Amino acid sequence: MEFSIKNGNPEKQRHDCLIVGVFEGRKLSDAAKNLDGTSSKAISAVLKSGDMEGKLGTCLLLHALTSVAANRILLVGLGKQTEFGEKQYRQAVRAAIKALPKGVANAGIFLAELAIKKSDTHSKVAQLVEVAIDATYQVNAIKLKKAEPLALEKIAIFVAKTDSAQAEAGLKHGLAIGAGVSLAKDLGNLPPNICTPTYLGKQAKALAKTYGFKVEVLEKEEIEKLGMGSFLGVAQGSIEPPRFIVLQHLKGDKKQKPTVLVGKGITFDTGGISLKPGADMDEMKYDMCGAASVLGTFKAIGEMDLAINVVGLIATCENMPDAGAIKPGDILTSMAGLTIEVLNTDAEGRLILCDALTYAERFEPSAVVDIATLTGACVIALGHHPSGLFSNKDALAAELLAAGEMAHDRAWHMPLWEEFQTQLDSNFADMANIGGRAGGSITAACFLSRFAKKYDWAHLDIAGTAWKSGKEKGGTGRPVPLLTTFLVNRAAK
Repeated sequence: MEFSIKNGNPEKQRHDCLIVGVFEGRKLSDAAKNLDGTSSKAISAVLKSGDMEGKLGTCLLLHALTSVAANRILLVGLGKQTEFGEKQYRQAVRAAIKALPKGVANAGIFLAELAIKKSDTHSKVAQLVEVAIDATYQVNAIKLKKAEPLALEKIAIFVAKTDSAQAEAGLKHGLAIGAGVSLAKDLGNLPPNICTPTYLGKQAKALAKTYGFKVEVLEKEEIEKLGMGSFLGVAQGSIEPPRFIVLQHLKGDKKQKPTVLVGKGITFDTGGISLKPGADMDEMKYDMCGAASVLGTFKAIGEMDLAINVVGLIATCENMPDAGAIKPGDILTSMAGLTIEVLNTDAEGRLILCDALTYAERFEPSAVVDIATLTGACVIALGHHPSGLFSNKDALAAELLAAGEMAHDRAWHMPLWEEFQTQLDSNFADMANIGGRAGGSITAACFLSRFAKKYDWAHLDIAGTAWKSGKEKGGTGRPVPLLTTFLVNRAAK
């Protein structure tokens, strides 16, 4: 789909459809007023008939208005004008894009001109593009009968001429994040017999070729030489070989210490010997969404050519119940030399991440953020709206929280208190890999924190936000918007 920035009066635009807003109380936006005046109050007449009140997200399609060049006008409800903010704006954009008739190939949208407190044209255009890309995303994966192709090919975003430069910058930003989110969705939605560790390695190499990243994809023998015994312990139950991916985007000052993103890449999680229940186990193909979000974020910053140094680390394998798989009671030796008693093989994400966190030390990072579909306990604690955020540095946590608010991809700061650490005590090793049912997402983060003592570190538990179940089953692409905004803010400093 092609986006463009345009200026001009709405009545003169020859589009298949124009989108304009109406606030509650049938109060017209400026663009709608313009069309209303040109068409001899045709919009006012329809509203007075009671067909639309302006309730947020409602839509009404009008045809062939007098003296209006566009074939159709789509009115979208904006809700109460006194309450209109970025959240309502995004809802209105999504509703309008979804409501466009199937025959519309090119649309003009007059919503980025709306006044929103603490939001400029750059932000409004970027959000509009992100939402439009998300709203038109199609899951085709490997269907023989593909979804019907979208007729919508072009969207023109209208802004005041004086705001054109801001709008163009916002367009580039929104397209980059939209592309990154779409990649993360695509990877998550693929079946696990296709999206294997080897496949993720190939995707990383393809990104590197496109955007000029440095890339290494380490195979089993190289991983063994590094001493990643914890990671390899998880991988040993599968015939699919593990991969350790290292991506480097080095566009900042040579003296700048990199920000490191670490992604959990379990391409399928049966739970291993501690086998999961069969119901909904197919959704465990999404256990690599942390890895997908790192690749999606790299695509976004590659599109932006962001002036910052970023390293992406992805530990990827399957967790299977083969005869050679690790068992409850086994003890693994991590890359850091710490021993781990495996009490539950379904707590495998932390076992691969801990070695990746140790590997991150060699980059002398300014900060490390790991992203993982780590615990069902986080879903119980926070539901499906925010990601869980844990950190050993409050300033880093504040950066990520602020980025999440800006990106409308929110996280919630969870405790990482020393009192929880004792739940990981083991009689036979330096630590156990689980700490019991109480505070499960916290003890998982406590486990990871033991391997992240040499730098500022944060952990995002995205088990509740990385995908949706039910009728809308599919990857969400989160937290690519949060991570990209976090890096954009760091680059700006």
